[in-house]
Amino acid sequence: MIKTIIFDFGDVFINLDKNAIFKELSALGIFDFNAELQELNTLYETGKITTATFLDHYQTLFPEASKTALIQAWNAILLDFPRYRLDFLEKLSAKQHYQLILLSNTNELHIKAIKETVPFYETFKSCFDAFYLSHEIQLRKPNADIFRFVLEQHQIQPHETLFIDDTPENTIAAAQLGIHTWNNDPKTQDIINLFTIKSHLF
Repeated sequence: MIKTIIFDFGDVFINLDKNAIFKELSALGIFDFNAELQELNTLYETGKITTATFLDHYQTLFPEASKTALIQAWNAILLDFPRYRLDFLEKLSAKQHYQLILLSNTNELHIKAIKETVPFYETFKSCFDAFYLSHEIQLRKPNADIFRFVLEQHQIQPHETLFIDDTPENTIAAAQLGIHTWNNDPKTQDIINLFTIKSHLF
């Protein structure tokens, strides 16, 4: 029986355009998304470098671009957050049948933008018993340590836990620890259909 549900944020609740950052940055100049840049993004996503350091590095790649333009390009990944998904979450939270946890790979600039553009962000956050963002806990998916952190922090059993994420690498990593998973497809599936799609677990 499932007692805890762990949710991803992007492409589970808020819609994303994961290619938008590359499109927008390409419009600012030619650049090579190499291993070094990937490492920089990972450091930023795990809160190991500041926003200022992160932007300074990108300005060396795009010297003609303003920091405002870089921030706009970086935040282009963020689309809309349909209100009906909040309604679903609020009803689920009100029933108090499950411990609800958010576990998201995200960074300071994205969360700042979400707070500014999603009027019900604080209501959304309040629906969860715990709300973990990678840049705040300095851990990120799909590394096993982030899942172990949540399991140990809340003294929960993997076989009593369901983890929902749109990225296969993340759900595979969770499954290897014995956690039930749903690798949702944001193009064809919606979180509001959780109890239909995963009815066998409930």
